[in-house]
Amino acid sequence: ENRHSHFSHRAAHPTYYFFFPTPLPMPLTQAQIDLLDRVGADYKNGLTSTVASTRRNEDAAEGSEGLNTVPPPLNCPSWVCCLLPCIKHIPSMKLFRTIEPDDAEVLRNNGKWIRYDAASLVKGDIIRLSEGDTVPADCTLLALGMDPDRTIELADGDYVRGAEEEEEEEMLVDVSSITGEKKPRSSSQRSDGTVKPIQLFYGGQVLQGSGVAVVTATGSHTLLSTLIREGRWPPKGDLTEELGSTGDDEQDLEQGISLLSSRQE
Repeated sequence: ENRHSHFSHRAAHPTYYFFFPTPLPMPLTQAQIDLLDRVGADYKNGLTSTVASTRRNEDAAEGSEGLNTVPPPLNCPSWVCCLLPCIKHIPSMKLFRTIEPDDAEVLRNNGKWIRYDAASLVKGDIIRLSEGDTVPADCTLLALGMDPDRTIELADGDYVRGAEEEEEEEMLVDVSSITGEKKPRSSSQRSDGTVKPIQLFYGGQVLQGSGVAVVTATGSHTLLSTLIREGRWPPKGDLTEELGSTGDDEQDLEQGISLLSSRQE
């Protein structure tokens, strides 16, 4: 992809490549596996630039911009904003600017971690999130830590973590600016090596930990974009029950991921 030609309206960022040895499998729940299949993701290698570009063009053909961008609550022409700068100081506009993602680390082209503008993400991308990041798209957590392949599968089918990863991790993500829920969403590793498959949303803030996730929706298809179109953002209370978004119950989480997977058809 020629990032400068497609995304010249955004600030250019340097591109970094990270290589790691041939991956070993990371245990996933059946719901996570089904979701990866539904969104056409490649957990081991990531999407190719060609596939990503095709998906972007398909989104554009369906009437969206094709880019992973969300229009602001007051989507006025730039010349209006120049004439009426007070628009930028409206509370919803100020909040919107604080949660807009800038860039994202994405797995592309046979296992290379590349830092792209967040606008370039497409459904099915595998991304890495770490403390201080803004969640760049709606996504579902697959693994904790910065390497999705850090576990080793034994001959009997069990999984063990590498020695350097024995200390249990927890990931906390604040999505209150999107859904209005008071507590951060949290995930930790379970006894079978899988992680609690929490759903995260464009504009969320990673408070603690790191993890690998699969993108399930971008741009106009994100929850934030939907809430803005419906006039329900910023949230005036906790919208999780109304939205059917999953909470802390393990069974509900699995059912929620399965429901999300079925919606990708």
